[in-house]
Amino acid sequence: MNRHVVLDTNCLLQSLSARSPYYKVWSDFVEGRYVLCVSNEILEEYEEIIASHMSPLVARIAIETILRANNILKVDAKFHFELITADVDDNKFVDCAIVANADYIVTEDHHFDVLKSISFPKVNIRRLSEFCEELMQG
Repeated sequence: MNRHVVLDTNCLLQSLSARSPYYKVWSDFVEGRYVLCVSNEILEEYEEIIASHMSPLVARIAIETILRANNILKVDAKFHFELITADVDDNKFVDCAIVANADYIVTEDHHFDVLKSISFPKVNIRRLSEFCEELMQG
């Protein structure tokens, strides 16, 4: 459980359904197999997007599950690094990852690709399929 990750909202959304090929991401979180790093801003976005794509009830259950878990790291990023300029809203995930000293951000959003060219602060990214594969390997 020592792996610390930040999940982009779309990746969390894709992992919630038991019919999803990425369901292992959600089920492994629930089973405590990795630490999910979040901020209030991230939780608010999770709830808003899940409610609009699934239902308000699913959103409420997902957020309550996250907040009650022993394997979350809730951070308050007081400094904003502003490393992503193409979609500044994505910076909340970057700031969280930096403050939490996360191993990586799991994302399918190509706006995060700019992080590969920034040496400091170093923020690694993984695609959802890569992260799911890592979880399957143990």
